[in-house]
Amino acid sequence: QVQLVESGGGLVQTGGSLRLSCAASGSSRSINTMAWYRQAPGQQRELVAAITSGGSTNYPDSVKGRFNISRDAAKNTVHLQMNSLKPEDTAVYFCKVALARWAGGYEYWGQGTQVTVSS
Repeated sequence: QVQLVESGGGLVQTGGSLRLSCAASGSSRSINTMAWYRQAPGQQRELVAAITSGGSTNYPDSVKGRFNISRDAAKNTVHLQMNSLKPEDTAVYFCKVALARWAGGYEYWGQGTQVTVSS
């Protein structure tokens, strides 16, 4: 079992910045990939950024160059630095971790944190 605690959401104006954090506890030594997803009202949940245990990152074009994901392995924490925010970035942001295959490959989700970008 892995428990995730997210923080850092809030209200920001267009062009502003926010930093989200997600701390993992429990069987966190077996975590492979850590990622952030978001879901806007009436929309499907979509990947925002992901980082593997080896440090490889992945971003969709919609956030590339504006968002940066980083990982503190010692603290089992993943951060999402969001810059140049736009109203279309408004959504609930969820942290997700995936365990390594040898640990079962299970996935765990955080409770979500609201990000609102005003125009």
